[in-house]
Amino acid sequence: MRIAHYALPSRALLAPMAGVTDRPFRQLCRRFGAGLAPAEMLIADQRLWGSDKSRRRMDHEGEPEPRVVQLVGSDPAELAGAARVNVDLGAQIIDINMGCPAKKVCQREAGSALLADEALVERILTAVVRAVSVPVTLKIRTGTTHSNRNAPRIAGIAAGCGIAALSIHGRTRADFFRGAAEYDTIRQTRDALDIPLIANGDIDSPQKARAVLDFTGAEGVMLGRAAQGAPWIFRDVNALLGNQFAAPLLRTFKTGIILQHLESLYEFYGEHTGVRMARKHLGWYCRQLSEAIALRPMLMAAEDSASQFAAAKHCFERWAELEAA
Repeated sequence: MRIAHYALPSRALLAPMAGVTDRPFRQLCRRFGAGLAPAEMLIADQRLWGSDKSRRRMDHEGEPEPRVVQLVGSDPAELAGAARVNVDLGAQIIDINMGCPAKKVCQREAGSALLADEALVERILTAVVRAVSVPVTLKIRTGTTHSNRNAPRIAGIAAGCGIAALSIHGRTRADFFRGAAEYDTIRQTRDALDIPLIANGDIDSPQKARAVLDFTGAEGVMLGRAAQGAPWIFRDVNALLGNQFAAPLLRTFKTGIILQHLESLYEFYGEHTGVRMARKHLGWYCRQLSEAIALRPMLMAAEDSASQFAAAKHCFERWAELEAA
C-alpha cells in the first residue's frame, strides 16, 4: 500500500485516538507491524499549543517514518498554518480530522460536524494541500446521519483537492460509537474513488480485517479499540493478510511487552502523569488477558511508578506462569 511516495510496510494501520495513541503506544504498534501510526489529534489553534498535552502530541522523537500529524479545526487558514508549522517540525504526512464525533469537537464545528458543510470541507482541504509540500490525508465518517451518508461526495471533493488517501469510519456522526459499523457506504465510496481508501470501524480480528478488505475493496484497514491492550494484533492481521498463520504469542513474551510499555510511559510522561496514563493501559491489558482481570484492583491502586511497576511485574509474571504450569 502506498500513500503518495511512501510505501507502507503493511495494510493494517493504527487509528489516531485522543488519549491513547501517544508516542510510546505508536512506537509499540509500529514495532508489531502497524503500517502507519498517526499521532493524537492536535487542535489547529496555535494559541493552545503551550500546554504539556499539546507539546507531547507534537513530540515524534525516535518514531519510524512516515510521521503523521492529525489536525482538527474548522478554519481553513488556521489549519493551513498549523500544517506548515508541523511540517517544519518534522511531520511527513498531515491528516485532517473530519471524523471525531465528540461533542466538545463538534460544538466548534470541527471533526465530523464538518461533513454537514461540503463547501467548507473543500475550502479546508484546498488550503491545507496548497500550504504544504507533504501528502495530506483525510479521515471521515460515512456521513452526519443515516439519511445523509455523504461520504461518496466528500470523497470526490477530497480527491479533487489533491488529498492523497482517505480513511472512513463506518458510522455516522449521529451514531457516535453505538451500534455496528457498516461497510456498504465504504464500498460505494471505493467505486467512485481513485486514491487509496482505508476502512475503519469494528475491525477487531485478522478475520474481520480480511473480510472488510474483501468486501469494500479498500487498500487498507485501520484498527483502533482492538489495539488497546493488544498492540500485537497488527502482527496477527498482517500474517493473515499475507496468507500465513501467526503462532500465538506466549504469555511470557506479552508480559515483557507490557512491562516495557510501562517503562516507556514513565519516561515519556514523568512520574505523576506516567502512573495515571499507565493505569489506563493496564486496565486494557487486564481486559484482554483473561485471568489477569482479577488483578486489576491491585494495579489501579498503585500511587507511584515503583509500586505500580512492581505490582504489574508480580501480577503478569504470575499470569504467565499459569500458562506454563
